[in-house]
Amino acid sequence: MSDKMINDEALDLIFRNARTYNAWDERKVSRPLMQAVYDLMKWGATSANCSPARFVFIVSDEAKARLKPHLSGNNAEKTMKAPCCVIVAFDMEFYEKLPELFPHTDARSWFAGRDELIAESAFRNGSLQGAYFMIAARALGLDCGPMSGFDNEGVDREFFAGASWKSNFLCNIGYGTSENLFPRNPRLTFDQACRIV
Repeated sequence: MSDKMINDEALDLIFRNARTYNAWDERKVSRPLMQAVYDLMKWGATSANCSPARFVFIVSDEAKARLKPHLSGNNAEKTMKAPCCVIVAFDMEFYEKLPELFPHTDARSWFAGRDELIAESAFRNGSLQGAYFMIAARALGLDCGPMSGFDNEGVDREFFAGASWKSNFLCNIGYGTSENLFPRNPRLTFDQACRIV
């Protein structure tokens, strides 16, 4: 084991004891904390540092009302009660930032005009960044309730009309309670999920 390894308490917080929360107490998530989560997660690796993820923090009653019609089943009720719902999105024009983010070569030219590569790279790296976001949120004391039960096209029309952003998944954040907290589901073992070749 490396001497750089974080301790078991931190690993429990981020992974082992972390849960998907469905209910929340009334504490708000402050703007400085939202920014701290972003400022931590942004250091996670993406290919060519392309960083396509974009985040919309839904906190106002007005914004929640715009989001609600696009949520499926029980996701509507629990999201309306969450202090913050984050639309984890990706920018289909992420490559326009590459002269700034990857300045030592003309990385923009790798993507410009290549729609399939743009879509693949934006979704893959945006998903990675969404996972980094949840790890950062947990590391900073927040609980997460990620979900995919919503109408992506509806959310995109409502929040990203005329823009190059597309929704990937939603993640409620705040301070979770034990209400409606389901028993922990099992995970695959190393031997079930991994191969060494």
